[in-house]
Amino acid sequence: MARTWLVVAMALALGGCGLAGTGVATTTAAQSASEQAAEAKRTEDRVRQQIDAANSQAEAARRAAEAQAAGQ
Repeated sequence: MARTWLVVAMALALGGCGLAGTGVATTTAAQSASEQAAEAKRTEDRVRQQIDAANSQAEAARRAAEAQAAGQ
């Protein structure tokens, strides 16, 4: 029984000083940072794919131009 009161007293003390709220805020901030990092990774992958596609198109255009110049 004394142990239960000790836990209750500690919870009230921590809640009163804002430490409990700080822990929740820290956890929320960490989750937000994790989500932002994942979104940044997805954006980076999408941009890399777009750059690769543009490079492939440029290479195809270069080859077509070289082939046309060689045929003249």
